Amino acid sequence: MLWTLEQFTVELGWDFYLPLIGFFVLIALGVPIWACIGVASIGILVMSQALPVGIVGETLFGGIDHFALTAVPLFILTGDVLVRTGLSRKFLDVADALTCWARGGFGSATVLVCGMFSAISGSDAAGAAAVGRMTIDRLVEAGYARPYACALVAAGACTGILIPPSIAYIVIGLVLGISASTLFKAAVIPGVLILGSILVTNIIVSRKMAKAEGQLMSFGEWAANLGRVLAKGWYAFMIPGIIFWGIFSGRLTPTEAGAAAVTVTILMGFLLGTLKISDFPSMMISSAKVNGVILPIVAFSLPLSQAMAIIGVPQGFVYAMTTVSDNPAIIILLMIAILIIAGCVMETTPNIVILAPLMFPLAQEIGMNDVQFCIMMITTLGVGFITPPLGLNLFVVSGLTGESILKIAHRAIPFMLLMLIVVLMIAFIPAISTTFLPPLMR
Repeated sequence: MLWTLEQFTVELGWDFYLPLIGFFVLIALGVPIWACIGVASIGILVMSQALPVGIVGETLFGGIDHFALTAVPLFILTGDVLVRTGLSRKFLDVADALTCWARGGFGSATVLVCGMFSAISGSDAAGAAAVGRMTIDRLVEAGYARPYACALVAAGACTGILIPPSIAYIVIGLVLGISASTLFKAAVIPGVLILGSILVTNIIVSRKMAKAEGQLMSFGEWAANLGRVLAKGWYAFMIPGIIFWGIFSGRLTPTEAGAAAVTVTILMGFLLGTLKISDFPSMMISSAKVNGVILPIVAFSLPLSQAMAIIGVPQGFVYAMTTVSDNPAIIILLMIAILIIAGCVMETTPNIVILAPLMFPLAQEIGMNDVQFCIMMITTLGVGFITPPLGLNLFVVSGLTGESILKIAHRAIPFMLLMLIVVLMIAFIPAISTTFLPPLMR
């Protein structure tokens, strides 16, 4: 049942709005997002006296003192090792062999390798950079326009936060108190649907590209070629195999799966002679930089969430949304619109720590399953990554290639539209995200 004016009202004063204004001003000035969240958190605490400021240090430590967060640096490091050892190219070779017969074959292979890389690294920006370096020039050689090749990689890389294991699901699970393993299981079908929507878009667009034709070959030739490629790189698929087997069988936690994956990847690098001890400092520094962006944001999210809860911000948000309409379908559409806009302007982690505590009570009020809400939120934020003109992945591939952001954004629109259809399916068909859950959680 929705809250009404007679049941609940909340008035927010300058103890909320002034820190909020300061938050957006600092973002506009280019201050790191973790510092912006920290200033807003402390500002609300000081002005509202919701909590003693003296406990901020303890609360910050408590925000990151969770075993589940150990999985984050492990998956990030696994992605770095994959790139440095050249194992990521084995994924591309197999994906190319799988799709070489189809129209727009290498474009489809690019999307598949984005999905494969996502199933290991859990990061969209890392996927866009790693896959973009391997594929964009080859896509152009295959007849794709460079802006479209960039848009294709940007769209495929969105699967970095959508296909489990995903750093985003670990963070939202921590913020809302939901098991990361549960979210990984729930995200399988939505992740496959998103990947499929990108593949379908590429096939449709490829029909207009004369040079993007598939190779003519019989089934026997295709199978023989695929067999040769698999024989040369089958071992690379042990890494996602370990992760999926461990998590979905329940034998490994996400953290243990990440540890096993990075260990096996490093051992493969040594055995193949593509990894040296001298590579470790640069790999560790690279992974630490990415991890150093995520963890401070998570740390400051706890005092911010507590302060907002005490002064009634989530309840006020629920009330404000329900005064617009008492129709659950309209409210869901409003949430999706907010999340797409947020996904355009900020990375996933700050969006999660700021918006999840606000929207979660609203989702519960309209009867949405808790896990379904998490999947819908992360998937919608992923659409925001390629929503023109500010999508994060658009800027990543633009910086990688020097191509105009506006040209890439224009070519990304078809991908965004089909991905949005999948978001609506997730939002209105609970079974898509709850099929693999125990009956009591559906």
